[in-house]
Amino acid sequence: MAEFAKTGGSHDQRDVRDRLILALYAQLRAERQTREALEYVIRNGALAPEVLEAIAGDPIPAATAEDVAAVEKVIALDAHRRK
Repeated sequence: MAEFAKTGGSHDQRDVRDRLILALYAQLRAERQTREALEYVIRNGALAPEVLEAIAGDPIPAATAEDVAAVEKVIALDAHRRK
């Protein structure tokens, strides 16, 4: 598991920077998924207003356990590389 920068409090608490990275990663991933869905709809001619409204109104999902694991892996690899 990745070593996170710790605050002065609990050992289980992630640093503010780590939480920001996770939030930005989740937002970027959601935006990419929305763009891919829109490209798919355009390529396949499904341009009904209802379809476009559904894509545009799709809420950005929160970070999932998979997202957290992916970011932790990147952080761990970066920490290992810096040694």
